[in-house]
Amino acid sequence: MATLSTHVLDTAAGRPAQGVPVTLSDADGATLAEAVTDADGRVGSLGGELATGSYRLRFVVDGAFYPEVVVAFTISADEHHHVPLLLSPYGYSTYRGS
Repeated sequence: MATLSTHVLDTAAGRPAQGVPVTLSDADGATLAEAVTDADGRVGSLGGELATGSYRLRFVVDGAFYPEVVVAFTISADEHHHVPLLLSPYGYSTYRGS
């Protein structure tokens, strides 16, 4: 089974994004887990052990141009997956971290 973590960084402020609500859902939209980023902008573990398949992370970033960011991704191996989110006032990016 795979595991999942995330990290949200506010690139405009140059610091972690604390207090961001994060929801993990499966491909059908069922909520699997909810968390809020800590003082370092991290959620160290989300959803426990995850099977291979498609998932979505929803980040609620109220007050920004994008009020929410949804990142769809696929777990295809039994290993740790890290999905960081980099925020700026009018954009965002994400990648598969380690």
